[in-house]
Amino acid sequence: MKFLVQIARIIVGALFIFSGFVKLVDPIGSQYKFQEYFAEDVLNMEFLIPYALPFAIILIVAEILLGVMILIGYKPKFTVWSLFLLTLIFLFLTWYSAYYNKVTDCGCFGDAIKLSTWETFYKNVILIALIIILVIKVNLIKPIFSGKITKIITFLSLGIFLYVVQHVLTHLPLMDFRAYAIGKSIPKGMEYPEDGSIPPVHDFMLEDTQADLAPELLKQEKVMLVIVYSLDKADVNGFPAIKDFTTKAIQKGYTVYGVSASFTDDLLLAKEKYNLPFDFLFCDETTLKTMVRANPGVVILDKGIVVEKKNWVDVDEIKL
Repeated sequence: MKFLVQIARIIVGALFIFSGFVKLVDPIGSQYKFQEYFAEDVLNMEFLIPYALPFAIILIVAEILLGVMILIGYKPKFTVWSLFLLTLIFLFLTWYSAYYNKVTDCGCFGDAIKLSTWETFYKNVILIALIIILVIKVNLIKPIFSGKITKIITFLSLGIFLYVVQHVLTHLPLMDFRAYAIGKSIPKGMEYPEDGSIPPVHDFMLEDTQADLAPELLKQEKVMLVIVYSLDKADVNGFPAIKDFTTKAIQKGYTVYGVSASFTDDLLLAKEKYNLPFDFLFCDETTLKTMVRANPGVVILDKGIVVEKKNWVDVDEIKL
């Protein structure tokens, strides 16, 4: 039984740390996932949508911290019961998603690993079975260090995790598992896999009032897209920096467009108000949120390959 408990402890701890880490480096992705769950056609809790980001941060930090705590043996009773309750919530959400076919990707492993809703549910069934073993035999979970070392490790880890969250929210995710990551080819991402499933890049259109300019722009060498997925939610403090930087880019021969899912009239007003030296094209909001976790953000393309992207606060770091 001691051996079984230690194996369960290692598996549970490693899984929670991995699951928490891939979301810690991109908490905005978890925010979007919470917004899906809170939507009217899922849990019908739309009043919680404005709080999706705080919910995401709390969940992510709790998940990865509990993984650390179970491995080092800090406060085992509190830890195993917290793991049990958290996994019980995951179990319900994944069952609900799978049974009612509501949220097809629960985001349990962020964008790093994609599982079907039923695969995720069965994973959580196994996980909660392992945690029940830890709950029953919690007396066999001992700290791996003596004295206050486990406490120091726990609070030091908490500080590091909170710093990472603050950093990625200010800039961009530390790791990008999406189809628009730096080095990825958008045209290749649009190709259908041999099994006929949906390609990684879909709904990628850059439309003006007359046509989709994406095929043309994906062939050009120096293309800069200013992503403003929602004008209402944009950080307007970024527009002066965007204006100055795009002006320099145009002088250096870049083709520059803004891309948004907002109404054309609102975008025309914003262009005039902030004296932006480019026109806006339309693209699906979800696609834009996937491209860059910033509003506004900048994406540089070279013949359809993503060569750089930045939050507006870091645009001066881009070498034109």
